[in-house]
Amino acid sequence: MPNIKSVKKDVIRSRRRNLRNQAAKSEIKTFIKKTKAAIAAGDAAVVTPLLSKTISVVDKAAKRGIIHKNAAGRRKSRLMRRAAAAVTA
Repeated sequence: MPNIKSVKKDVIRSRRRNLRNQAAKSEIKTFIKKTKAAIAAGDAAVVTPLLSKTISVVDKAAKRGIIHKNAAGRRKSRLMRRAAAAVTA
């Protein structure tokens, strides 16, 4: 633990942010898994709203700087391609 008061505060702040970021990343992963499972099941009625919610969660994380904007775009693109292929097939 540091001795300087401001650095102690920085450490606390950093830990708090780390927990928040971990929760957001976990939420992204959970929604992506749910969406992939719905796509695999082939239920278009479930896929559409779930894909919309997943995209929203990914966009919010990118906006907050939790993930890079290009990483967010890549994840959304991959999911939408899978969903489109599953719905048309």
